[in-house]
Amino acid sequence: MIKCWRKQWSFPKFMLLPFLMISCQLVAQTQEEEQEKQSSSASSHYVHSLTVEGRYSRVLPNLPFYEGDNMALKPIDNVFSGHLKYSFRLPAGSVERQIYADTYQGIGLAKFDFGNAQELGAPLALYLFQGARIAQLRDRLSLDYEWNFGLSTGWKAHSFETNPYNVGMGSKMNAYINIGLLMRMQMNSHLDMTLGADVTHFSNGNTVYPNAGLNMVGAKLGLLYHLNPEVIGQKVSLRDVPPFPQHISYDMVFFGAWRSKGVQFFDKLVPSPVTYPVLGAYFAPMYNFSYRFRAGLSVDGLYDGSANVYTKDYIIGSKQEFFKPPASRQLAMGFSARGEYVMPLFSIGVGIGANAIHGGGDFKGTYQTFALKIGVTPSSFLHIGYNLKDFHDPNFLMLGLGFRLNNQRPSWYR
Repeated sequence: MIKCWRKQWSFPKFMLLPFLMISCQLVAQTQEEEQEKQSSSASSHYVHSLTVEGRYSRVLPNLPFYEGDNMALKPIDNVFSGHLKYSFRLPAGSVERQIYADTYQGIGLAKFDFGNAQELGAPLALYLFQGARIAQLRDRLSLDYEWNFGLSTGWKAHSFETNPYNVGMGSKMNAYINIGLLMRMQMNSHLDMTLGADVTHFSNGNTVYPNAGLNMVGAKLGLLYHLNPEVIGQKVSLRDVPPFPQHISYDMVFFGAWRSKGVQFFDKLVPSPVTYPVLGAYFAPMYNFSYRFRAGLSVDGLYDGSANVYTKDYIIGSKQEFFKPPASRQLAMGFSARGEYVMPLFSIGVGIGANAIHGGGDFKGTYQTFALKIGVTPSSFLHIGYNLKDFHDPNFLMLGLGFRLNNQRPSWYR
């Protein structure tokens, strides 16, 4: 009988650092830009808003645990959450507002109720978010999108002794990702109402085993109160949008993370008791086509301490033995194509590539990357990303810092 080491790991608190940094940056940059523009146009002020939002979601049952194979013997399917959010919108009379179509961004706090606090917990989430208008449907009605990205804590993690049924959530802290569409109706100068649909994903980024995660689809209803509203119908003097300086910029990113690993043993995966380091870097020349989009090719280097780890068909003492291969089988270099959607402060990037030089095994096939870049200065950014293998196997987080050379965008256009 195979026995597995049972130590639990969770996200360290230092992962809250990006949220503290971006909070300070949002406040400082808002104040600076607002002071500059108040002198030139009374209409060019940021609109600060508070939102109260309620959401109802349905869990997508990817595990028997969510279908009722739990201590309560009831499905975990209905989820309720309450959200409190602060945001600011770009000034109505600004060049940025003309380019980025009523964009808003801010920080949110949410509380979730899954109806099974004993086994799953009642987590809190702290997150960054950004949204923008997709289409103006009527005079006071628009179709918007919004994404949320952050950390959630307060989960009841899997434990062989005390929480054996919950094989979905392996850690007490998990990433929170949400994206949705919403209809926004302007009721009056101070109040907006929103109604929309969204999808949500929770997981620990493969830092702890198990990592099946939790997925939901749902609906949301919200009220936005604008603290310093724009006057409805007010005419603002629009500024000329300067031609975009098309150019090639160069991103150099350094990242690191840690990950758990399930090792193939006969016909099943056995969790290794070791947490493995991941270190990497990539260099990406990116052609900047417009204010909103850039794309290019990347050279990707990687050391994955979990790559090609193996076990043998015997047990020493009470532990399964795991073995690391030579370093040459844990190093790889690949090439990928990347594209980025650029917005104020943030850019969202995707990539697909394959390793050209590697030690075989786990490095075969393709890899996909998803990244959120948070602008710090015109030449630097925080990098929060995730790597998949062959479009479906979770790989590792990519937490790091990036530098951009030859960035010719104005400071708002990171």
